[in-house]
Amino acid sequence: MDRSSNPVRAFLDRPNDDRVKVFGVAVIVAFVCAVVVSTASVMLKPLQDAHLEAERGARMEAMLDTLPGMRDLMEEVGVTALEMRMVDLQTGEFLSDIDPATYDPQAAAADPEQGVGIPADQDTARLRRRAPYAPVHLLERDGELLMIVLPVEGTGYQSVIRAMLALESDLNTIAALTILSQDETPGLGSRIEDPQWQAQWPGKQVADADGNIVIEVVRGSASGPHEIDGISGATLTAQGVAGMVTYWMGPHGYGPFLERLEREGI
Repeated sequence: MDRSSNPVRAFLDRPNDDRVKVFGVAVIVAFVCAVVVSTASVMLKPLQDAHLEAERGARMEAMLDTLPGMRDLMEEVGVTALEMRMVDLQTGEFLSDIDPATYDPQAAAADPEQGVGIPADQDTARLRRRAPYAPVHLLERDGELLMIVLPVEGTGYQSVIRAMLALESDLNTIAALTILSQDETPGLGSRIEDPQWQAQWPGKQVADADGNIVIEVVRGSASGPHEIDGISGATLTAQGVAGMVTYWMGPHGYGPFLERLEREGI
């Protein structure tokens, strides 16, 4: 067969400095690389998700270890992990037909048919949308709530911050705040992960005596039960954490659920 009638052979026979050949080779290499990257991303996603879930689980365990007497209390209750249940954020009711272990709140929030728009005047977390349901973690004994852990998220200076907020049985006193993931400025905003900064949160009150949510991060030194020291050079990140807590404890976040717990108990 005539070599010139084969377009592939004709292309390969062009001089290496031929513009058409150079451009063609670049396109082919780019296409092959894109296929390889896409294939690797799809194949590795389950492994990445498993690693992420394992890391979050480890951080949850680390948070429990920071709570005085928590392990002893869990042993007394006879559990090795907190019970995870699904909650309808609008009604505050528990849901039994959704598996909290497989539910993806981030995907649900991004789904146009599932996601719930957040009113601008309530969106202190700067999320714009949230999922309709959320998984919560409970520690109870004989129907009495001992502690609750709520997943929360909000926008910091340059990333979405995800955390776990633990509340004592009065549903107002913070037992712990643990940052699960963030991509803030290294050495500045990333200091929200420092144990010393997170250690300020336990014992703080989210709301005042009238039920108004007043928890805040302040510049300088905190002076009251509702204040947390700010982070020098990372004001927006620290305020983002406070805004995150404010939103999720409010009427568009876990507010209906917490009110239902107070009214009806477990």
